[in-house]
Amino acid sequence: MRGAVLQLSSPAEHNLSNFPGQRLRGRRLLWLASVLLTAAGCAGSHHVRPQSPVSGASANTPVITWLEPALARDRAAISRWRNAVGAPLLSGSATAAPSPADALIVASWNIALGNGDVIRLVRDLRAESPGTPIVLLLQEAFRSGDDIPLRPDSPAFAGFLGSSEPAREIDEISRALGFAMYYVPSMRNGAPRRYREDRGNAILSSMALEDLVAIELPFEHQRRVALAAHVRGTMSNGTSWRLQVATVHLDNIVGARHGWIGGEYGRARQARGLREALAGDGPLLLAGDFNTWFGFADHAYRETARAYPQTRTNDKRRTFRGLLRLDHVFYRLPDGWKADVRRAESNYGSDHHPLITRITF
Repeated sequence: MRGAVLQLSSPAEHNLSNFPGQRLRGRRLLWLASVLLTAAGCAGSHHVRPQSPVSGASANTPVITWLEPALARDRAAISRWRNAVGAPLLSGSATAAPSPADALIVASWNIALGNGDVIRLVRDLRAESPGTPIVLLLQEAFRSGDDIPLRPDSPAFAGFLGSSEPAREIDEISRALGFAMYYVPSMRNGAPRRYREDRGNAILSSMALEDLVAIELPFEHQRRVALAAHVRGTMSNGTSWRLQVATVHLDNIVGARHGWIGGEYGRARQARGLREALAGDGPLLLAGDFNTWFGFADHAYRETARAYPQTRTNDKRRTFRGLLRLDHVFYRLPDGWKADVRRAESNYGSDHHPLITRITF
């Protein structure tokens, strides 16, 4: 929609106030104009830029490369959301080198605030492919406790997600698996006066995580932080490999000022920002909950797929409650590598099904 021009006749040419039918038509034209301008605005600046590096949980953890929107309006909105959450959470960065393997499993999954049984999923993946390293790209992971600001200044926060059933926090999951973990909260989970939780994306890996990146996406409805990291290993013939993995969770709606139709274009703007942040020619797998209400026809999907023409999706089954295809996997792989993407048969307690990618070197 960028660059679209809508020409309306002037009142001198058509006095719409003289005829009721024309008044109605005029209102429709004005409504259409506002929709087009809204869509064009949502499709506006998507660029991201480096922010001052943000250190991890302690002096012994790696530095995170932080990217933020270039648009000052986006940064101003994001700052209030950032004030309400805790610091990034890192662990297991010194994980021992994995045994040689000719394949890698990457599972992307919205775990519904820890209600998804990640432990059981990993157990099943290990039973299917013993000895194969595993990377988990998780959305809607959560963390609670003293790491969350008790009384943040002018906080912006999301409505509480969760249930009365106890759910596993992301650090508990990583400890149970013995995986390296990289978690960055996107938003406060519930009002600060009632809840001391935040939620966001996480990368868990049976291998060490390197070159950590956090990408604050263009602001639409809620603060969204995509994550990226590198994993490396060795094939059975001694050849080394290295892959960047990234997880994202786009907005499902946008602010009321944009109107309903703006949701799709708002996601597309976030997708363009993410595409720019991950630009390059090295091996990459990007996956997550893109909230594509319109499935493979959604603008966010199309904007992302444009950057990853190698991507093939043979299993196109719906991933959210059997109703919508919200989750996707994209990849950029060198010659000789092969990716096979499938939807898990079980949702393992979440409202989303995991997407399982097997990369063969």
